[in-house]
Amino acid sequence: MGNTRSGFKGTAALCAALAALATPGAAHATEGALGRQITGTNVQPNAGIVSPQPIWAVNLSQIYLDGGIGGSREVPVAGRTSLGLDAEVSFTLATLLKTWDTGPGRWNFASSITVPYVWNKVTSTLAGAGGRSVSQDDTASNLFDLYFSPIIAGYHFSETSHLALSLNVWAPTGKYNANDMANPSLNNWTFIPQVAYTGIFPESGFQIDTVAGFQFYTRNSATDYRNAPLFSMDVMGRKVFSNGFSAGLILGTIQQLGSDKGPTADRLNGFKGRDWALGPIVTYDRKLADQRSLSLSLRWVPTISSTNRLDSTSTVMATATLVF
Repeated sequence: MGNTRSGFKGTAALCAALAALATPGAAHATEGALGRQITGTNVQPNAGIVSPQPIWAVNLSQIYLDGGIGGSREVPVAGRTSLGLDAEVSFTLATLLKTWDTGPGRWNFASSITVPYVWNKVTSTLAGAGGRSVSQDDTASNLFDLYFSPIIAGYHFSETSHLALSLNVWAPTGKYNANDMANPSLNNWTFIPQVAYTGIFPESGFQIDTVAGFQFYTRNSATDYRNAPLFSMDVMGRKVFSNGFSAGLILGTIQQLGSDKGPTADRLNGFKGRDWALGPIVTYDRKLADQRSLSLSLRWVPTISSTNRLDSTSTVMATATLVF
């Protein structure tokens, strides 16, 4: 393979190690009909590449989702069941990543930490006295659960084929109140082993990136709710142009593996869910002075199919990454 440091100056210039992470998701787990990840937002350009050069990278992301589940379905939220659910979520995420100096070779390693801030509004319909329904609104705005990846391991099959393995952890550091429908925490630990792959086709200018992982949740001790494991996969295909722009499509899915557990989940027969999302993405990459580089992206990934998960036509994500 030769000297990896010099061989990847072009393909890894924008620190694709950031993309090996599971993008933080939303303010509800499957207990609130969503999850730690939002379908279609997990894959990033160069998802499988961990830079062979020792660098620092700062990533700022904004995710917005406005979705719901119709009133014909009961939804578990805050230890109760709601006749349908509407949720509006805005996430601001700041990520710091360090790629370690491991020398030339096929393996490279990185670590990262993400500090998220969340604003979310939840509207639910609860059964009241005499069979009447009562609509309730709740809003929360605060620091969300801390998210970190202690190890991201990248393997370079060649200069055009790359793989990244990572273990991502959510810690329940945000405030949580079991009586609130909107909370800046899920009140559980979540562990996400993940694999990402990047395939580059220089002659045609096309690139394929995919990210797949499993989400394992601990029990919410306040509501006695245990989310079943989830499988997620996002695939992105892009055409990269010589002026630094690219355009493509993202197809993503989250599939629940088994039934949720706990008194509320049992009343809803496990509340097993799944969804699919499909939408466009545009990116722009630019080299700056002193070996720095800047990467920008914007995507819209509406839900195209959903069962027992929030259905959203307004899922938008914007990112900016500075490498130095």
